Amino acid sequence: MIAEVILEAYDADGHQVSQPFHGRRGLHSTFPMGRYVSQPLSVQCSTLEDVRRFLCGCRAVSDEELFGKRDYWQPPDEFEKRKAGDCEDFSLWTWRQLSAMGFDTRVVFGKHGRYGIGHAWVEFFEDGKCFLVEPQARYLGLRFPRLSTLRYEPRFSVAWDGQVVRYYAHKNTASFAPRWGFALTLIPEWVNIWGHAWLKAVLGLPSALAKKLWRMARRHLHTADNG
Repeated sequence: MIAEVILEAYDADGHQVSQPFHGRRGLHSTFPMGRYVSQPLSVQCSTLEDVRRFLCGCRAVSDEELFGKRDYWQPPDEFEKRKAGDCEDFSLWTWRQLSAMGFDTRVVFGKHGRYGIGHAWVEFFEDGKCFLVEPQARYLGLRFPRLSTLRYEPRFSVAWDGQVVRYYAHKNTASFAPRWGFALTLIPEWVNIWGHAWLKAVLGLPSALAKKLWRMARRHLHTADNG
């Protein structure tokens, strides 16, 4: 879930701006950003593992399915009650938790993946390094492959120091091409983390399928009894 970014390929700091949530190319939060930091949370995490453990109990659901809207940013206090939402919801809640734990952290909005799909994640700074936090990779464990961070392109980020909300715009680093020698040093970590996750998923498939069939059978029997 957490990996140190490759700074040549990721503009971690950006530059401070007044309001990135306006204009055709800007972001459009559902509520003013103050709403996302003002309400107390009932869940209080003390470690990064606590954060990951809570996120593992949450479902990734689209705004269309959950709210019947194309886009809806849940405030963190709402998200922790529903335990369901999309990438913005997961990230805003994670950002609040890391802020409460004392991290120098931001919630980040940008693009991700081969096709540049809109996405949200979290970053934090520690010992002169920047770390990317991907809540959607919560099932991998605390470690996230550094090689995978090359597919993240920040556009805007938001920081909160407990009193003031600050906004940052980030430059495009999509043209960065890592040296082959450097990329090769990152492949073993990528194979180890993702390979372990895929193996775990494959081994757990029969059990998951059996549980699903059992639930379907129970619903069928319940329907037959009521009929």
